[in-house]
Amino acid sequence: MSPAIGATLNRVDGRFKVRGESRYSAEVQVTNLTHAVVVNSKIASGRISAIDTSEAERAAGVLAVLTHRNMGRVATVPRLLPSLAGLAAPGQSFFPMQDESIHYGGQPIAVVVADTIERADHAATLIRVEYETTPATTLLDQDRDRAYVPERIFGGLLPGQNSRGDVAKALAAAEVCVQATYRFAPNHHNPIEPSASTAVWDDVDRLTIYDSTQGPNSVQLTVAELLGLPPISIRVVSHAVGGSFGSKAMVWHHPTLAALAARHVGRPVRLALTREQMFTSCGHREEQEQQITIGAAADGRISALRHHKYSLTSRFDDWAEPSLQSAAVAYTNPNYEGVYHLVRGNTITPTFMRAPGEASGMFALECAMDELAERVGVDPLELRMRNVSDTDPSSGNPWSSSGLRECYQRAAELFGWHDRDPQPRSRREGQWLVGTGMASALYPVTQPVNPQRAKARLYNDGTAVVEAGVSEFGTGVFTAMTQVAADALGLPPERVRFVGGSSDLPNITAAVGSAGTSAVGSAVHVTVCELRDQLIRRAVADDHSPLHGADPARVQVRDGKMVLSDRPDVGETYADLLHRTMTPDVEVLGTWNPPPQDAGYGIHTFGAQMAEVVVDAELGVVRVRRMVGVFAPGRVLNRKLAHSQLMGGMLWGLGQALLEATRMDPRLGRWANSSLADYLVPVNADAPDVVVDTIEQHDDVVNPIGIKGVGEIGVVGAAAAIANAVHHATGRRMYELPITLEKLL
Repeated sequence: MSPAIGATLNRVDGRFKVRGESRYSAEVQVTNLTHAVVVNSKIASGRISAIDTSEAERAAGVLAVLTHRNMGRVATVPRLLPSLAGLAAPGQSFFPMQDESIHYGGQPIAVVVADTIERADHAATLIRVEYETTPATTLLDQDRDRAYVPERIFGGLLPGQNSRGDVAKALAAAEVCVQATYRFAPNHHNPIEPSASTAVWDDVDRLTIYDSTQGPNSVQLTVAELLGLPPISIRVVSHAVGGSFGSKAMVWHHPTLAALAARHVGRPVRLALTREQMFTSCGHREEQEQQITIGAAADGRISALRHHKYSLTSRFDDWAEPSLQSAAVAYTNPNYEGVYHLVRGNTITPTFMRAPGEASGMFALECAMDELAERVGVDPLELRMRNVSDTDPSSGNPWSSSGLRECYQRAAELFGWHDRDPQPRSRREGQWLVGTGMASALYPVTQPVNPQRAKARLYNDGTAVVEAGVSEFGTGVFTAMTQVAADALGLPPERVRFVGGSSDLPNITAAVGSAGTSAVGSAVHVTVCELRDQLIRRAVADDHSPLHGADPARVQVRDGKMVLSDRPDVGETYADLLHRTMTPDVEVLGTWNPPPQDAGYGIHTFGAQMAEVVVDAELGVVRVRRMVGVFAPGRVLNRKLAHSQLMGGMLWGLGQALLEATRMDPRLGRWANSSLADYLVPVNADAPDVVVDTIEQHDDVVNPIGIKGVGEIGVVGAAAAIANAVHHATGRRMYELPITLEKLL
């Protein structure tokens, strides 16, 4: 039997999804169900001076209209904590509808509950609200003079500033300096499935929530804190999730609002956000500006990097995506200064968005690196090769594994980079200017901070069930975990079933930061190995076993059979052992304890990305013809799943580069393009030829199965590679995302 890990196994849930049999949180069949519709604030700053719900309350089918006057009070003020901590993870330190104050446009101000969604929608239009408005800050430049440097950012995970060496001195001595300022429009996640929660009270203190989330346990703990209930009183179920990209990583207000509404009306309540509400209810990638200065020797070797970021945060939280983190360690660099500057605004707290920080910070660095290469007359690939570091520049520790040089070499081979004429505007096909560009990609390997658990049971027919409380939100984690378990047990994957998606199952941290597969995979591996070893010990201790008296270390498992490593003809199946000992099944609850954060290694995933674009010389239209990405993610569990994730990330980066921007109307303090008709994302017609490859690296530091995660690194270098290709085609540098034809013209 071939090893299960590394096989291109088809998705175990694929058949159910393509046949429409998967059940999402807004599709769960519940008896006596009612529907809730949220009414949102039309202003961004001020207070509700009057609210009239009488007409809505009289509308047909309406069971209740909840406002700050009659909504149940939460038991605690939320405290922003990242979902990776494995604790309660509210999206912001504010819960709506507790008083009349308005802090951002789209803030929930009422909830209508009715017997049908149509009646609830209609009644919501009958609510009359009067406001007292106060001046709002909705753009970064409106209050830039009040920017401050926070002590901590990103839910308290990272410092607001960091430095090493003497940047000022090194920049003054540098033979070449590149300075640039980059602007980034706000972005929204837009998964195909909007967030939804269905709340069912079994009695006064037993609650089940069917929620679209990346972490059932995070929802359980968050709602428990807000309702003042013990976590054991709440069960969260999330079997199938229609995408997230970070919008469902933190726990926003709707699960708790649904629970409060259900308790109020005494019936189950379903609260499904509309597409427009997804723009104001689940966070976003914040508007930001980055200022970067690179100092280098005449040969392009970097001597100093200064990197400052300005961004808009909410009134409640010091949130900034960590755009400076990976850029700080991308290359050998003895002198570094990174500072976050925040401006408080009238916005929901921003949140994780795919490659949070890396996608923006590495864009700034990699575009500046391209400019540096041009200034010193060095090929962009050669410049990066000269500056590759074999150690983590921030700590001096060796990388747990790298593979970056191999990624450069393989990407150049696949792309045909060495045939490139470096001169901008040197290649033209009719009205199309043709350009090529590249960028490095780095993504930190994020480790959970708490123990990760799984449960495994082997039955006496030789089949196994493995359980852990992780959601399937499109990554293929159920398939990968089937392979991890099958590999450790020596069983064919079709004899293993993985079960997840419920907080009743062993606790797993929310699958964020590309850490989901590594966290649950490590827990599954440790658990299943413990189960396997227990069965081997039973066999060698059994007088009737062919393995009796053997050294357990000499026993291997393959094809459902325990055999001697040097005598594969000697052994027995799991089923033989369990039937003979009249044992119906064997079960193990296992725990993986992540390594400490300061384990003596730098831990990142690396990659190289290249792109070819054509630009209409007269109209400024940009088309991406082809993209190549080569990545070193440690061990690859399933090449088909990994390549799918990496390709999806690269196309996401195309959207970041050319299309995606949420536009704020500062007069109203509201998003002006909060729909998929106006917020542009790549479609099939935009997709170029995409080539993905991986360089496998042995890494026994990150976790027991040696994987780093691939969900986000595909995004990281894509936009910069495209922007650098646009410069190569046109001779013009782009300092603002997205790159639009107006900017090119």
